[in-house]
Order: sequence, then C-alpha cells, then structure tokens
Amino acid sequence: MTEQLSIWQLILEATLLVQCVMGVLLLASLVSWVMIFQRAGVYRRARRELVRFEDEFWSGVDLSQLYRAGNERAERGAVTGVEAIFRAGYKEFSRLRQQGGIESDALMAGSERAMRVALAREEEELGKHLPFLANVGSASPYIGLLGTVWGVMNSFRGLANVKQATLASVAPGISEALIATAMGLFAAIPAVIAYNRFSARVDMLLSRYETFAEEFSSILHRQIHAARRA
Repeated sequence: MTEQLSIWQLILEATLLVQCVMGVLLLASLVSWVMIFQRAGVYRRARRELVRFEDEFWSGVDLSQLYRAGNERAERGAVTGVEAIFRAGYKEFSRLRQQGGIESDALMAGSERAMRVALAREEEELGKHLPFLANVGSASPYIGLLGTVWGVMNSFRGLANVKQATLASVAPGISEALIATAMGLFAAIPAVIAYNRFSARVDMLLSRYETFAEEFSSILHRQIHAARRA
C-alpha cells in the first residue's frame, strides 16, 4: 500500500509535461484494450461463421437453395465473411445467366469480379483498428521516453539550487521519469502482441476466403459447361 501511495504521489508531483505524457499513454492503453477485446470477438465470430458456412456449402445442398437460405440474414445485414463472397458471386452469376446471350468467359468474369469486390470489403473489415494497435505499439515507448528524458532533465536542473547533490535530491525526479517509461511499455507490449496475433488471424481468414472463391469459381465454371452440353 505504501508503495502504491508513493507511486501515486510521484505521478501527482510530476511536471505538467510528464503528467500529460502519462495521461496520453494511459488513454492509449485503455483504447487499445477496448479494441483488443472487440477485435478478438470479431475474429472468433468470423472463424465460427467460416466453419459453419463451409460445412453447409460442401454438404451437397443446391446452390440456389443455399443462397435463398441466407436471404433473411442478408436483410438484417448479418451476412459476412465467406458467405458474403458466395452471395456476391452467385447473385452476379444468376443475374448474367438470366439475361441470356452472354458468353461463358464474360459470365465467369462478372462473377469473379463480384467476389473480388466482396473479398476486398471483408479484408477492410477484418483489418479495421489494426493500424491503431500498430501505432500504439510502435509509438508508446518513444512517448514514454520523452517523459523520461524531460523528468531527468528537470531532476538535474534542480541540482543547480542544491549545495550538495545527493541521491535523495534527484531520486524523486528520476523515479517519476521512469514511471513514464514503464507506462509506455505497459501500453506498447499488449498492443504489439495483439497486433501480431490478429494479423496472423486475418491472413489465415483471407487465405481461406480466397481459396473458397477459387473453388466456387471452378464449380460455376463446371455448371456453365454442363448446361451447354445439355
């Protein structure tokens, strides 16, 4: 308890600049933790939806039936991930095929273009807030270092008014300066770890999305040629 009180006392007695640095670091840490929990939930749901939809897709269900089954979720805006890619590609494929007189290459090109657009939207959604975590992880130690340098400068500047320099005369200023460094690391380390883990999850999900889009394109291509032979 005494140690906690002494730390709080050092923070309260720090210079205005050092207090501002600590406040910025504390705010950055709080915001980054909120984003960490929010992004973790997003990636868990994305993984769960990926497994669910792929199981349905490869179960042998008719594509038109699978598309209609997702209409209610689409109206609520609850369609994401690989299902959104499927719906974009199949919707464009059905629209162009109903027009008639369109060559198979143009039909496939339109479907693949729609899936690429949907994939780009999913990539943007998955990568949301990751740049902020990267910035917190890279900038926080330097912001904390600024507070440390400023606090040490003030400590040594105060020695000019002291006839005999002792450790006790400079220790409080150096301690408050080191607290700024500690807060910088406290903000940076979780943000860096989360950014690396989340980036790996995003890469994994996008790889699965791209693989599905290629496999779905192959299925549509086979359907076109089967319909022409019939």
